Amino acid sequence: MHPILEYDLHQTRRQFFGATGIRLGGLALSLLAGSSLSQAAEKSTTPAVYPGLPGLPHFAPKAKALIYLHMNGGPAQMDLWDYKPKLVDYFDKDLPDSVRRGQRITTMTSGQARLPVAPSIFKFAQHGKCGMWVSELLPHLAKHVDDLALIKTVHTNAINHDPACTFVMTGSEVPGKPSLGSWLAYGLGSVSNDLPAFVVLTPKWSSGAAAQALFTRMWSSGFLASKYTGVALRSVGDPVLYVKNPPGVEAVHRRAMLDALGELNRQTAEKYGDPETLTRMVQYEMAFRMQTSVPELIDLSQEKKEVLESYGPEVHTPGTFAASALLARRLVERGVRIVQILHRGWDQHFNLVNDLRAQCRDVDQPCAALIADLKRLGLFDSTLIVWGGEFGRTVYSQGTLTKTNYGRDHHPRNFCMWLAGGGVKGGVVYGETDDFSYNVVEGPAHINDVNATILHCMGIDHERFTYKFQGLDQRLTGVEPQRVIREILV
Repeated sequence: MHPILEYDLHQTRRQFFGATGIRLGGLALSLLAGSSLSQAAEKSTTPAVYPGLPGLPHFAPKAKALIYLHMNGGPAQMDLWDYKPKLVDYFDKDLPDSVRRGQRITTMTSGQARLPVAPSIFKFAQHGKCGMWVSELLPHLAKHVDDLALIKTVHTNAINHDPACTFVMTGSEVPGKPSLGSWLAYGLGSVSNDLPAFVVLTPKWSSGAAAQALFTRMWSSGFLASKYTGVALRSVGDPVLYVKNPPGVEAVHRRAMLDALGELNRQTAEKYGDPETLTRMVQYEMAFRMQTSVPELIDLSQEKKEVLESYGPEVHTPGTFAASALLARRLVERGVRIVQILHRGWDQHFNLVNDLRAQCRDVDQPCAALIADLKRLGLFDSTLIVWGGEFGRTVYSQGTLTKTNYGRDHHPRNFCMWLAGGGVKGGVVYGETDDFSYNVVEGPAHINDVNATILHCMGIDHERFTYKFQGLDQRLTGVEPQRVIREILV
């Protein structure tokens, strides 16, 4: 809802008549005493959970929760998922003009004298009943290909990281739009009383390479109310700063303080009708409940030994991708609607061979364990998992090309993402690229087609899911026509 409309709805009659200069004194006060609007406002200040919008979901959802695994920096699709055996014959030859077709490239390689083709150094093999081709860098995920729907032809408008990441997460290159997680929190609300609807994790990475910055707009609520912004849990120290009471302050003292503060905020809400005051009240209550729920969340002592081992040896190290993947499962298990893990370090312009190995070691086993763990708990069919970056990489090498090493520049024209779990048909490959993994030849999938598909799995018609702002019925999927990729859905 637009803040101005929400402000109007939360205004009491006293505020309305006072603002218009018609002061009815005691009559207005007596009317307010029995006002159903006042009762609704009072009820909304202390909800058990964040409620979803009336009428949502639009239809029965296949997925009730989303775990979004974002590989920040742009994984090289031809080194992981898009097998191109014919490239061996093109080693160190210039990329043909008939393939490039005059498409723009970044300034990082536009000044190179040559664009030499760099075939993948990694071996591929077919796996599962479906026979999906997977790189040797992903041996654990390769065992789960019959659960995955691989989209080989995702494309985006942006060629640099910041606008591309903004596009992937908000459906637009223009900053200020709500993120995917915020849209879902706004539309579907929260399931948990004690944890936020939308949680963000930013684990460390192993390649040692410099990584792109993560901007909060990737989990921001944009023009939606701030209560729909993702809550970022820290990987080092306390997961949430200041969530613990300081020494000498007991829970009963905190409760008394919040009750007093809540009364002051209620008076402010009645006086000004500002929806952000209501948001602040609910957030204070959530923080109070998180004082109990967060320590329990990160306590792994009750996890079975074999479960912990399945995520890999780094699961016990806070801030690793393995620990974050297990935490994502525990969050979903406790009713969190959206969990977003952003893993940096995938921007391999140089030294790709070593750095990509390290990045895949970070995520391969934990991702596979997450799938198996959700199945074990009966949550796989109701949880949608999404894996991907903000764009792909070029088939030609950036910098020096050798038989044992190379780098790759940004490539927005096609890259790979996979989905699994709620509503997704496993063991399928959608779309095809040319022999250079440079152009889409069959089944294009715009990034907002992927977003429309995610919303569909969550029971939302992306065309009907709108929010009035700046004179437009804003949508996550933008104003241009987008389609649900039904070929990958059950």
